[in-house]
Amino acid sequence: MNDTWVSRADNDAHAPGTVRILVWDAPVRVFHWLMVASFAGAWLTAESERWRLLHATLGYTMVGLVAFRIVWGVMGTRYARFSAFVRSPRAVLRYMASLLKGRPERHVGHNPAGAIAIIAMLLMTWAVGVTGWAAYNSTGGEWLGELHGGLANAMLALIVIHVVAVLASSLLHRENLIGAMVTGYKSGRANESIRTARWGFAALVMAAAIAWWWTQWQAAPQASAPNPSAASAAHLRTDGDGDGD
Repeated sequence: MNDTWVSRADNDAHAPGTVRILVWDAPVRVFHWLMVASFAGAWLTAESERWRLLHATLGYTMVGLVAFRIVWGVMGTRYARFSAFVRSPRAVLRYMASLLKGRPERHVGHNPAGAIAIIAMLLMTWAVGVTGWAAYNSTGGEWLGELHGGLANAMLALIVIHVVAVLASSLLHRENLIGAMVTGYKSGRANESIRTARWGFAALVMAAAIAWWWTQWQAAPQASAPNPSAASAAHLRTDGDGDGD
């Protein structure tokens, strides 16, 4: 059953009969913003030896989030399921053609072009995670570290393209797609809404992420505090040597 295929002639998101409906469940939204935060943090700490553990922790967080998203893509709510938005190449071409004509097909969930970007980012996250693990554990030589960096750069480029496409789609469809990923709500017909946000599953995802971060924090090597007695003794020895001169 194709739940999100609603590419009717009424491309206007605010056409008569539309209301504010719940489209994105809470687990999808928590997954999305945890991925954004984790990638940003991993990217900013990539070149720092001091923050190496944090970089690895955020990278593993992304891999775990992708594992959850795959499961949720099978058992999740209406618009979270892969079967609802992964389309054939023909459907993607048809959607792209509608964009060029200035009359984009309307999709309550992900559109066919956006689905390609989503699948690509899920696969790329795993590739970046595997090469990052190998580089972090000095497995396979320096070339894996270089491959890890190259894949991370490619993923950043894909994310930039995705953001630009979302902004462009927001203008074309006359609806705030970024805001929808925050609130979960879009414009549509009443019978197109999902029944519940599934906050319980979202809380489990958030709790798992926090628990993982906490275990990594506890395992982090603690910086040794300076010994005041040793420092005082060293100071006295230095003063004594000076007096002898």
